[in-house]
Amino acid sequence: MKLLFELSGENPTLPCAEIECVATVLDSRPQVAVAECPVPGDARRLAMTHVVLEYLGECAPDVASFRHLLADLSITAARPFSGRAKLVHEGCLGKNPCSQREFERLIGTMITGPVQLINPVEEYRAIISKDRCYFGRVLYRIDRGAYDQRNPGRREFFHPGVMMPRMARTLVNLSLAGSGSILLDPFCGTGGILIEAEMLGVHAVGSDFDPMMIQGCKENVHQSMLFLADTTRLPVHDRAVDAVVTDFPYGQSVCIKKADTMEHLYHDALREINRILKTGARAIVVTHQDISGIAVQHMTVLQHHTQRVHKSLTRHILVLRR
Repeated sequence: MKLLFELSGENPTLPCAEIECVATVLDSRPQVAVAECPVPGDARRLAMTHVVLEYLGECAPDVASFRHLLADLSITAARPFSGRAKLVHEGCLGKNPCSQREFERLIGTMITGPVQLINPVEEYRAIISKDRCYFGRVLYRIDRGAYDQRNPGRREFFHPGVMMPRMARTLVNLSLAGSGSILLDPFCGTGGILIEAEMLGVHAVGSDFDPMMIQGCKENVHQSMLFLADTTRLPVHDRAVDAVVTDFPYGQSVCIKKADTMEHLYHDALREINRILKTGARAIVVTHQDISGIAVQHMTVLQHHTQRVHKSLTRHILVLRR
């Protein structure tokens, strides 16, 4: 089924890349993507998508073109509906003096059926981004509030500097890990990545060299297997893991073994990750500096994303393939 995704604006590249775990992206603009999705319900796992819609069509970002699109579609709504429009970034404002209200008025007048602005049964949305206007019918809204309920501060065991649930879920999705697959986080810390993997039916496995982290992590996760281990020498068979997702240590004060420098740790850990991953599988690694030059010596670099956390920390997110 061809779907339309209204994406979060919190990162310029991650929301569209995340869609790959459930669909094949056909087209994209800022905060919107069109993709072919075999099982539309699977899109509920996405963390950086706001709304998932049935794709109905697209046109140039002006009122006249949108009117023609609606006329061609000739939609009849059997249930009460509303029409909404969203202008993203430049939208059509850089080209035409149109407004969000004009698009919404056209939806309400050119779709046959009962209009109901408050608590409608169905909603049709136009998303205007750069040089295109995309149109669809809402299928799902992602419950982003559920991620706030899993805020790290609410867990039994907390440690400063941990990753927020939405980002952890996004990383798991980037790995393409599905129900029944084995995902390892070799720097599991408090278990944020493992929690998100568990919720997707993934067999989550976590290891850490710090005994305090393993003990605390046991209080946060419910199904994951945990063990104490040096990431550069993991007690895991060759080609035994379907995905690796991990947030590398950020400083020399962390508990690591036989690593004179962080660069040595990156090399040794990536070599070990490459050993345990199945052929064609992905590793998602997060660091505080760009280690693409190191990573390419061990695996294929598919994607490189950045996320600014604050003025002294920018995360580098690498999508690697064995």
